[in-house]
Amino acid sequence: MSSIETLYLTFLTTGFIVGFGHCIGMCGPIVVSFSLNLKTKGLMVPNLLYHAGRITTYALLGGVMGATGAFTRVTTGIGSLQKGAMIFAGLIIILMGLGMSGWMPLGKIFGDYYRPEGIIARSFRKLSGIQSTAAFLPLGLVLGLLPCGPVYTALIAAAGLGMETQSTFNAVLAGMGLMAMFGIGTVPSLLMVARLSGMGWLRSRNIIYKIGSILMIGVGIYFLIKGFRY
Repeated sequence: MSSIETLYLTFLTTGFIVGFGHCIGMCGPIVVSFSLNLKTKGLMVPNLLYHAGRITTYALLGGVMGATGAFTRVTTGIGSLQKGAMIFAGLIIILMGLGMSGWMPLGKIFGDYYRPEGIIARSFRKLSGIQSTAAFLPLGLVLGLLPCGPVYTALIAAAGLGMETQSTFNAVLAGMGLMAMFGIGTVPSLLMVARLSGMGWLRSRNIIYKIGSILMIGVGIYFLIKGFRY
């Protein structure tokens, strides 16, 4: 299995695990709010459209970050900049993992911030008021831009992955693929939230969240090792 395929699998797994911790707390209330307005029999298609939009936004952002990583590789002939960027990315990912796990008091740095009067909130209110199933796709596209610590971590990894590719085109595809895998991994937990009204079954959510943080720290260590090997 190549390093790219390994990272894809890692972030698919990370998205799945973090989904049952972080995403339920951050995005769960949003999913519940629009799901309550839907009939039970018509719940799945709108939710799938919402997640398709969200994953599309993640993939596009991943493509941009992948291209940024490729640009860093192309603009240096010595390799010192690429080495430094890879090490920096590894350190940031490790810090994010430590912060989100609660092992380090970094919540104010890597936490999630929500502005009720911001453009994302205004767009959400406008789109959620549209009585059409098709509106859930652009709703997902918009809410994919919500500030989110795990998403930031995945985007940094996408940039690091771009530095390992041989062309900008491949870097864009690699970044998009990594973010798409991460987004797909978060879907099961949010689909379950849309179906369930109570959260008593998530008593071990904190433990699950720490497992996701450990995976992120592992990715950060991977980038550190790659950086020191250049």
